[in-house]
Amino acid sequence: MLIAEDLLLLLTDDDSGKLTGTASEVDVALGGAMLIELTLMGRVDVAGPSDSVRKGRLVVRDPSPTDDLLLDELLTKLDKKQGKRPRDVVAPLGKKLRRRLYERLVDRGLLRVESGKILGLFPTRRWPAEDTAHEYALRAEIATALQNGMTGNAKVASVIALLRALKVVHKVIDPGVVGLSKRDLKDSAKRIAEGNWASEAVRQAISSMNAAVLAATSSGAATTGSGS
Repeated sequence: MLIAEDLLLLLTDDDSGKLTGTASEVDVALGGAMLIELTLMGRVDVAGPSDSVRKGRLVVRDPSPTDDLLLDELLTKLDKKQGKRPRDVVAPLGKKLRRRLYERLVDRGLLRVESGKILGLFPTRRWPAEDTAHEYALRAEIATALQNGMTGNAKVASVIALLRALKVVHKVIDPGVVGLSKRDLKDSAKRIAEGNWASEAVRQAISSMNAAVLAATSSGAATTGSGS
């Protein structure tokens, strides 16, 4: 399972099949998840002083195919964007990604798709749970990590960092269930997100995603304000 797939499962209501977060912010987070995935694989990095692009900019260390077609496609896109700031590629990576991830989760048998129409005119899709075993196991891992304030699983840590950036940790994991206050849960997520499990490239990816989510939030607020 990709980090982005795990994140999307957690952000989709099992019963209604609706996204529980703001679509624009979730899409950015999914792009960030894919960047983190490729970074953890050693395929993508931030440039050092000996690289041909400016220090701190995006560099692809290994453009060879992975065992995942979607990752291969995004890696090819990133190969063409070497030298860009990580924060400038996160949103483009997440563009039109959510639908594709949903379809993959349906193919895995974890979700099912329900099609309908709004007002009998506009087509809509929902993605309720079909098999919750993987999601429940993931939630248990996240809950344990938050209780302990640490985890040795970089993918779980990545998911927690992404949930923290979206400010939805307490919505995914009920603080009372894990015996923590909402504040303690937030502090635990912060410790994990900023822990030493992450390389500089992963930290950059997370920071870039945070900045892009903030920009998406600000943009949405501005749109709402102008519309009213």
